[in-house]
Amino acid sequence: MIALAPVATLATLTTLAAVLLSLAAGPAAARPVTPDPSAAREPFSAVSLTAPHAGWHLKDSGSTARFRGLAAVSRSTAWVAGTSGTVLRTHDGGRHWTDVSPPGAATLEFRDIEAFDARRAVVLAIGEGEASRVFRTDDAGATWTESFRNTDPHAFYDCLTFFDRRHGIALSDPVDGGYRVLSTGDGGRSWRVLPSDGMPPAQQGEAAFAASGQCLASAGSHDAWIATGGAATARVLHSTDRGRTWSVTDAPIPAGDPARGVFALAFRDRTHGLAVGGDFRADQPSPRAAAVSADAGTTWTAADRPPQAYRSGAAWLPHSRRIALAVGPSGSDLTVDGGHTWHPFDTGSYDTVDCAPDLGCWAAGERGRIARLEP
Repeated sequence: MIALAPVATLATLTTLAAVLLSLAAGPAAARPVTPDPSAAREPFSAVSLTAPHAGWHLKDSGSTARFRGLAAVSRSTAWVAGTSGTVLRTHDGGRHWTDVSPPGAATLEFRDIEAFDARRAVVLAIGEGEASRVFRTDDAGATWTESFRNTDPHAFYDCLTFFDRRHGIALSDPVDGGYRVLSTGDGGRSWRVLPSDGMPPAQQGEAAFAASGQCLASAGSHDAWIATGGAATARVLHSTDRGRTWSVTDAPIPAGDPARGVFALAFRDRTHGLAVGGDFRADQPSPRAAAVSADAGTTWTAADRPPQAYRSGAAWLPHSRRIALAVGPSGSDLTVDGGHTWHPFDTGSYDTVDCAPDLGCWAAGERGRIARLEP
């Protein structure tokens, strides 16, 4: 169990926001953040990010792969997964990265990785038919076991999530009119397709985006959410029984095009969630690119001030009720009011973001880019 540190002051959190806001273009670019009285109850761990040079600090990965899969174990240990079957791991805070790619996986596209600790991880390869596969390692990537290979030519797996060290699910785009869900009860060593009778019908053209490993999110021991797009309406599906049955609601993020919708979800508990997305095409605007929910995804409200562009990944700052991060190819944003207003703090390209309980926040993206949030 992680022990919570003493409570921070309101000044600590507003300083954090101000520092990050100033990073993109110097102090003059910073916009004031309205203090939130409840922010005074945020955990002290945010103090470490209030130094003048706080922000993303790039690490030399030694790779040119595009990393859309990311698992933050701690400030010292993280895993990334990406193109050409690449999996890297660090145990020293990003100073060195070890290539632990599964043998023979060079033709696969890894888009999600979930790590239980420094030695145990599960990685997902996406694609039609047998291109969708799952591998597990128990020895820090020295060896891998293929635990699932899709044999349905109509299935295309996008992302996975775990409720605990044993129970997890993986998501496929719709097959025969409904999303398909895989389930594991042994930590990803074996998988089975769940019955489809509890899945609402998919919209015409609807799919999940394998952009950041966050089109499927979970919180607690049984709740999971699916982010969708590509159809007339962006939607979020919610399960309270580990993927057996689902409810669905519309999300106020623009859709109506194969390139638009909800790309990532992040829940800090079973009730409070964030959704980010937009239009992934660089030449297209992405208005209303974020939304929030305070009722487990039953309803969603558009952010009052969303990120200014498409965002593909989101993560809550550990132990925080108000602070979260969002990333995308055009930059990163910070919220200090639970997702209602977002403020840019970095212009670097990242596809995914993840935070560990000890405030180890990492981001990864194109051309081997990996960074850690540092003071």
